[in-house]
Amino acid sequence: MAKVKVAIIGSGNIGTDLMIKVLRHSDVLEMAAMVGVDPASDGLARAARLNVATTHEGIEGLLRLPEFKDIALVFDATSAAAHKVHDEILRQHGKQIVDLTPAAIGPFVIPSVNIDAHLSSPNVNMVTCGGQATIPIVAAVSRVAKVKYAEIVASIASKSAGPGTRANIDEFTETTSHALETVGGAERGKAVIILNPAEPPLMMRDTVLCLCEDADIESIRSSVEQMVQSVHEYVPGYRLKQQVQVERITAEAPLSFGQDQVPFTGLKVSVFLEVEGAAHYLPAYAGNLDIMTSAALRTAERLVEHRKFAQ
Repeated sequence: MAKVKVAIIGSGNIGTDLMIKVLRHSDVLEMAAMVGVDPASDGLARAARLNVATTHEGIEGLLRLPEFKDIALVFDATSAAAHKVHDEILRQHGKQIVDLTPAAIGPFVIPSVNIDAHLSSPNVNMVTCGGQATIPIVAAVSRVAKVKYAEIVASIASKSAGPGTRANIDEFTETTSHALETVGGAERGKAVIILNPAEPPLMMRDTVLCLCEDADIESIRSSVEQMVQSVHEYVPGYRLKQQVQVERITAEAPLSFGQDQVPFTGLKVSVFLEVEGAAHYLPAYAGNLDIMTSAALRTAERLVEHRKFAQ
């Protein structure tokens, strides 16, 4: 089966790591072009050395590349604001888009949870690194018991947060919180991100708290463990740090959550995760970036496989 040609817009850390994953590990995708705005960026230099067409003139430069006409899918690894412009232009040319920014123009996609529901979408959004790590866990709990509230804390090494991540902090919390509800199945969601300045840098750590209706505790643990294995298949460094903790909250000692202090009785599920990067381009501690590129790669491969089957 012939590979499908793809382009990456954004020659920073995420775009460069994604390019290397496509070149080394994909039997479905072929790198056709790397697009940036900084002619001195390492990503463009590496792409040129690897015989990938490049341009430092952004989306307009991509349109002028002779390779553009044969490109079927474009990854956008820039910013939420830039993606809005890119989406409008690329749709006019019939290109399918995998969006790694928090723009959230297209539907949220978590490969282990809902990719099959959006195979025909012209634009899919990869939520955020915290979303890719934690939403599968909330979804795993949701398929056993109704989740009334989900709260996640994503802690990443400060060194792994580039200018794009720092510029999109507000979008991170808003997008992740919304996706906890629409994809994870929680009635209410909250997301927090922490940039950890520790030296040496620490790997990505994620904490997931779910307040859910009463259910069989072992069924919840089993569902979470199965989901962790599903994510591990495309993010090898994704793992539980300890056994899933479940506590039954009784009417004698109810919890309250949210601004309106809604009382709660049921189960409190706590899950602690670690994400180690594959170190293809980025350091191993940058699991937050690795999970985004790994999820985007898996999503794009499913999209193009569906397109070929449909044809």
